Amino acid sequence: MTLPSGITPGVWTLDMSHSEIGFTVRHAGISKVRGRFTDASAEARIGESLAEASLHATVKTASFDSGDANRDGHVKGPDFFDVETFPEMTFRATSIEGDGEDYTLTGDLTIRGITKPIELEVEFTGVAVDPFGATRAGFSAEAEISRKEFGLTWNAALEAGGLLVSDKVKINIEAALVKQS
Repeated sequence: MTLPSGITPGVWTLDMSHSEIGFTVRHAGISKVRGRFTDASAEARIGESLAEASLHATVKTASFDSGDANRDGHVKGPDFFDVETFPEMTFRATSIEGDGEDYTLTGDLTIRGITKPIELEVEFTGVAVDPFGATRAGFSAEAEISRKEFGLTWNAALEAGGLLVSDKVKINIEAALVKQS
């Protein structure tokens, strides 16, 4: 498989100041709550083809931010991420397939010490050289996971039926990678 247009072999790293790692989860069955992680790193090693590419990413769980301090404290605690025991989530790619702008990135996601395979649907959004001479590549990625599969089982029953927090979590990533010299 050929590389996306403008992607050249070498090491590319995540520019977190121009990226976002977020998620959406349904709350009380009626609304969606969004959150993001503000501290992450990633390194892609690109060979002559996609078959020779690798990607490893790490997210600091304590960087969770939903815009609500009380919720953030609960989610960082033992009921959810337990950031003291599990300070990081990781993703390691195992394969990438596709061409042009659309790809499927398969890999192992580890949350709370539990590793499960997931598929990210990835859109390649292009390559550009910024005013400072850095070559940047853009990607948008989405996946849906079951939080229960990763040991995130806390919940509360609603009086009208159902649960407070849905099991399905939609992951949304906007990533800017910078080619290292």
